[in-house]
Amino acid sequence: MRLLILFISALLLSSCKSEQEVPKDKFFEPQNESFTYSGRIQPSSEGIKLIASASSVKADVYGDTVTVFLKSDGAEHHYVAVELNDEYKGRFRITKDSLKFALPKKDSANTLAIYKETEASNGLLIFNGLRAQKIEKTSEEKRAKIEFIGDSITCGMGADTSEIDCEEGEWYDQHSAYMAYGPRVARMLDVDFEVNCVSGMGMYRNWNDEDQPVMPQVYPYLHLNGEQGKRAEIKKEDVPDIVSIALGTNDFSRGDGKKERLPFKEESFKENYIGFIKALYEVYPDTQIALISSPMTGEKEGQELIRILNDIKNEFPGRSIAVFEFEKMNASGCTGHPALEDHELMAEKLLPFYQNLLNKNTHE
Repeated sequence: MRLLILFISALLLSSCKSEQEVPKDKFFEPQNESFTYSGRIQPSSEGIKLIASASSVKADVYGDTVTVFLKSDGAEHHYVAVELNDEYKGRFRITKDSLKFALPKKDSANTLAIYKETEASNGLLIFNGLRAQKIEKTSEEKRAKIEFIGDSITCGMGADTSEIDCEEGEWYDQHSAYMAYGPRVARMLDVDFEVNCVSGMGMYRNWNDEDQPVMPQVYPYLHLNGEQGKRAEIKKEDVPDIVSIALGTNDFSRGDGKKERLPFKEESFKENYIGFIKALYEVYPDTQIALISSPMTGEKEGQELIRILNDIKNEFPGRSIAVFEFEKMNASGCTGHPALEDHELMAEKLLPFYQNLLNKNTHE
């Protein structure tokens, strides 16, 4: 009997010791220095607010599982794309939610990244922190960076109909910034990226108006809107090697066909475009600039746009400005926008163009 009691006691002690040796999950506040944020964000008492398309948070996490806490700053929902060890895990709808993922690497770091799929005009998405055994800052060498400025095409509007068909749900339910051409080609090139886009926006006029704020007016402000407010802060380490501008589709657009639409004004377009480039050079004096045409304009409008972009390029002799021309695309996404497969094709066509600019930057 005495031996039995001693045996049971030994088992209990062994069990307790094993439990003590297993690290418990901890909660890590969003302000923890191990998190790396990218894109336009805003600290708050509730957490870190992700503002613009593809704005993100990243960290190395350890343990068996990781739980991420996210919520919408308002009544509307958002979507996020999740990447784990460079593998796409899916697109998730967020109102006030926690996302839990099993970690494939049990004894080493797993790199987790969360990207906002919706755009700034859809409101703010708040990152409230995560739960894991341990987190560390992702160790990465300094990489090149491309900033993508544009309209709904750049935002990935109407691209993902895998869950909600066109004409159903909210107008942003098919948004997929992560799978849009910009982040796609950046991943192909293994470079960092930032996306600053507004659906319906143009260089001198928008999709269905003639007098509302346009990209040169909203770009300096953190939330990319006409109410202005706080200005975006540019950190030295975030300066892009390339600024890619893809605007013009909405300037040429005929709008909804109901509201009065004036003829396209080339001089207004050029004047605003040139002024915008000058403003960018004040912030990024050494960056290269890429002027991208549109795959959604008509043939005549597309030819006019590419001619104007080359005229604008010639206004900056001695500067590194390149023009890329898209062929007209029969896009299969919502309201004539590129679908996921169209964005993949766009990224493939843009790949050598951006690669050439990055190589040029390396050799200079």
